[in-house]
Amino acid sequence: VQLQASGGGLVQAGGSLRLSCVASGIVFSINDMAWYRQAPGKQRELVAGITSGGSTKYADSVKGRFTISRDNAKKTVYLQMNRLKSEDTAVYYCYSVRGRYESWGQGTQVTVSS
Repeated sequence: VQLQASGGGLVQAGGSLRLSCVASGIVFSINDMAWYRQAPGKQRELVAGITSGGSTKYADSVKGRFTISRDNAKKTVYLQMNRLKSEDTAVYYCYSVRGRYESWGQGTQVTVSS
C-alpha cells in the first residue's frame, strides 16, 4: 500500500492550499480516508475524514475553512484548506483504513507565515 501526499508548502496567513493524496495497492473506493496533522511538540490529530460513502467529519478548529473530498476514479483524496492560520502549521498525513487494515502516507509540510 502506498499513499503519496503532495501539495504542501509555505503560504501566508489567510491564504489557501490544496493537499492531494494518491493511493495505490488498495481498493480505494471501499476505504475510509482521512487527513491528520502533527505540529512540533504536539500529538498527531485528526483534521478531516471521509468515509467510503462520502460522509465527512472535521476537527472543530478547521470547520468552515477546510474541505475534504475524494475522487474514486483517480484514487485520490483532497484537502482544500482556506483562510489558513499560523496554528495550521504542521506536517499533514494521509490515512486510509478498512476494518483492521490501515496505512499512513509520508506526510507533507504545511507552513503558514503570519
